[in-house]
Amino acid sequence: MEEGGTFMKSDEIEECSVRLLGTNSGGGGSTRWVDGSEVDSESPPWSLLNDDGEFRAEGYGSSVRRRLIKKRRSADSLDVEAMEIAGAHSHHDKDASLWSTLALAFQTLGVVYGDMGTSPLYVFSDVFSKVPITSDVDVLGALSLVIYTIALIPLMKYVFVVLKANDNGEGGTFALYSLVSRYAKVNLLPNQQQADEHISSFKLKLPTPELERALNIKKRLEQNSSLKTLLLLLVLMGTSMIIGDGILTPAISVMSAVSGLRGEIPGFGTNALVITSIVILIGLFSIQRFGTGKVGFTFAPALALWFLSLGSIGIYNMLKYGIGVVKAFNPAYIYWFFKRNGVNAWSALGGCVLCITGAEAMFADLGHFTVPSIQIAFSFVVFPCLLLAYMGQASYLMTHPDSASRIFYDSVPEALFWPIFVIATIAAVIASQAMISASFSCIKQSMALGCFPRLKIIHTSKRRMGQIYIPVINWFLMVMCIIVVASFRSTTSIANAYGIAEVGVMLVSTALVTLVMLLIWQTNLLLALCFPLLFGSIEIMYMSAVLSKITEGGWLPLVFASFFLCVMYTWNYGSVLKYQSEVRQKISMDFLNELGSTLGTVRTPGIGLLYNELVQGVPSVLGRLLLELPAIHSTIVFVCIKYVPIPVVPQGERFLFRRVGPKDYHMFRCVARYGYKDVRKEDHAAFEQLLVESLEKFLRKEALDLALESNLSDAELDSISVRSRESEPQDVGGMAELKLPLMHDQRHRVDEPNIPMPGAFFPELPASSMSADEDPSLEYELSALREASSSGFTYLLGHGDVRAKKNSVFLKKLAINYFYAFLRNNCRGGAAMMKVPHMNIIRVGMTYMV
Repeated sequence: MEEGGTFMKSDEIEECSVRLLGTNSGGGGSTRWVDGSEVDSESPPWSLLNDDGEFRAEGYGSSVRRRLIKKRRSADSLDVEAMEIAGAHSHHDKDASLWSTLALAFQTLGVVYGDMGTSPLYVFSDVFSKVPITSDVDVLGALSLVIYTIALIPLMKYVFVVLKANDNGEGGTFALYSLVSRYAKVNLLPNQQQADEHISSFKLKLPTPELERALNIKKRLEQNSSLKTLLLLLVLMGTSMIIGDGILTPAISVMSAVSGLRGEIPGFGTNALVITSIVILIGLFSIQRFGTGKVGFTFAPALALWFLSLGSIGIYNMLKYGIGVVKAFNPAYIYWFFKRNGVNAWSALGGCVLCITGAEAMFADLGHFTVPSIQIAFSFVVFPCLLLAYMGQASYLMTHPDSASRIFYDSVPEALFWPIFVIATIAAVIASQAMISASFSCIKQSMALGCFPRLKIIHTSKRRMGQIYIPVINWFLMVMCIIVVASFRSTTSIANAYGIAEVGVMLVSTALVTLVMLLIWQTNLLLALCFPLLFGSIEIMYMSAVLSKITEGGWLPLVFASFFLCVMYTWNYGSVLKYQSEVRQKISMDFLNELGSTLGTVRTPGIGLLYNELVQGVPSVLGRLLLELPAIHSTIVFVCIKYVPIPVVPQGERFLFRRVGPKDYHMFRCVARYGYKDVRKEDHAAFEQLLVESLEKFLRKEALDLALESNLSDAELDSISVRSRESEPQDVGGMAELKLPLMHDQRHRVDEPNIPMPGAFFPELPASSMSADEDPSLEYELSALREASSSGFTYLLGHGDVRAKKNSVFLKKLAINYFYAFLRNNCRGGAAMMKVPHMNIIRVGMTYMV
């Protein structure tokens, strides 16, 4: 059935017809009628009740029929508007030509693989700090561990499985969470709307009824608040560990690169190493404000040269010291390695896991590239070069076992030391840059999904929306990096901390991808369970090894992760309580109807943009304004800035409008939707102009739809009167009349002149009904809107203060009254976020007791 551009599938029509016949779903929410309106599914339609709230015994079918015919579809419905514009925008897939894919694969070397590419600087030195080299079996066993770790985790897990679990081309922990949020209502903030499902980039395919396993998982996730909280905590923990990587990666990468000077410059000791590393780190964080594009224009060529050097040096060492290291491809050497070294071998796993540091970047940085480009770069460049580098180092160690502490630079030919040192330092800086940028992106996504306090975000590129700079986080990371380097003073101690953060992120991604397999991909249960059993067991084994080093530095990432987890969860918890309080205290339409079109005060020219977080209802802030202000604006727009669980919302689908109250109230609701990767770069003037233009389009469309529906309703009434005189058998209450237009094939119905379908195109309609500009009420409203726009805009901002009730538990009082209040008072205010002139702002304070 088609209603004014709204398309409904046949199964949706059948569901509506069943509900209209009196079947109640038994749950909360709203029931969508054929005419597009909604009623509470827990209560029967108003047209079926008498004055005492009881069902009418007579005229049941005719009442329903009158509602279907006479009740006009709400022309200003947000859902209907969203469905109409959804088909107007299409998203073209990224260019999949061979040359463009190869060009992107080359670029990934500088952005994605910097961290993993610098791991040969410190892996073997850390492994053999726990296990002394007493025979070739020790070297071959460690090399075999490294080979199969790289082959299983980055290659098999990420390249072949995890990269496919992307969210419209976006990757990372929050991308997985948003993907799950679209298929199951797991978001703790209850602002989901059916209109969001019609954004062209939503790409939602609900689980089919045949797969009851997926439906059961969806049902349990939506109904169990504990599972929702657990899922959110899992995502926040993974994000917190990625931010922790932004602290540890620069520290260990720069110190490992600079440590090569120890054997070349006499007197270059630990103090000199620490001071030099700190100077480089200060310089690295100081240039972040110029943006990734300007800082890293040589990223890809420099990393390509670095990987070429790694492979070349590895081949050189294998040819010079022997190719017997190829025996490490036999996994039996792993068994012999553990048999010979026992507990020390288990401890050495903490150093072995460093060979896959940065593997999560393959998924987290997917938004800038394509899946094939990342797969090609790793399979044909990164993987073979890393294997050659580790095999060359192992070959050198079998001849010079005393060089384990400085294996990388000792294995470099003496004539090439300084060029390799320069390239290694550049590669370390690039690896650090990638994790710093990843930390910025994670925090921005957290802010968009309501899990982090608002901070100042600077967009450093006009072409790449993902290149951002967050000053507060940048200086915080710099201070933490300096403290880490000055405190630990060696790469071995930092490596103990580094492994926990890396393996923690991998465990989170394993759990979320398993959920995606079960809920969205609907994979065979046996195959879906093989994924966590294989990769999860390996990661848990590594986690147990690195956790044994908590007292030797492993506590550091846990402290960082716990801190950021507390910040993000407290902010989300307070935001959810605040939203729920606003929903409970919203103003009823009955109260507004009693006030009349003047709202009980004076209406002065101008547009008042009342910002709130409600997607439905009138916020209580309006009541406070009516009490405190001597006048209110002639046009009021309730603006809700809402982030939906998709990466990007097209500009044409940004705004949704609906009318609030009668026409003479001149009140509207505007939902401005953004994705978690969207860039809000427009200033207040551009936002105002776009909002007014969108509102004018909405008014014209509303008038056009009402005129069309008025003619269609008249035609339907005439058709029903003709059909009532026919000699067809009729069921009690007119049920046959109700079911026929609903269940019949709409393609044949449109062609029948006596049974017109809502929303179908009728060439015989008079031209006057299709010309909305001739509607005098529309012209009056448009002129009033233009007059109000010329009088200026005023931003009405509600400052909600959330306080815990006196009878609340102590932990809730501590979290809300102190921690959350501190974050709200010190985060970026709404005026600063929207770049609104202070002369145009009216702040209204509200206190919510939760």
